[in-house]
Amino acid sequence: MIDLKTYQSLATQPVGAFAPKPTSLTPGQEEATAQLWASADGHTKIGLWECTPGHFTADRTAMGEYCHIISGRASVTNADGQGTRDIGPGDLLVLPQGWTGEWVIHEHMRKLYILSTSPTI
Repeated sequence: MIDLKTYQSLATQPVGAFAPKPTSLTPGQEEATAQLWASADGHTKIGLWECTPGHFTADRTAMGEYCHIISGRASVTNADGQGTRDIGPGDLLVLPQGWTGEWVIHEHMRKLYILSTSPTI
């Protein structure tokens, strides 16, 4: 039997301890995460992420990411400096596998993320 999962109140669901953001370009920027679910094959992961204001690089060459913004505001820009998108509460951001770029967090952000990798053939 397949076990159904539900998660309520994502805005208040606990996340882990804050730690320095490894790809930050802003001294002191921190992030915290809580993985909520992962597929048995490891190709899909769902969780919560929070980040303090600042600027960081992001690399999605190995996996796509789908972000539902719960709170906060940010700007996301492609690595070539084009295609900036401003995102905030209620928005869905799609970062297809292969995307690279930068985030600027303007207000402390919380998002629900789905990471998805394509299986190798």
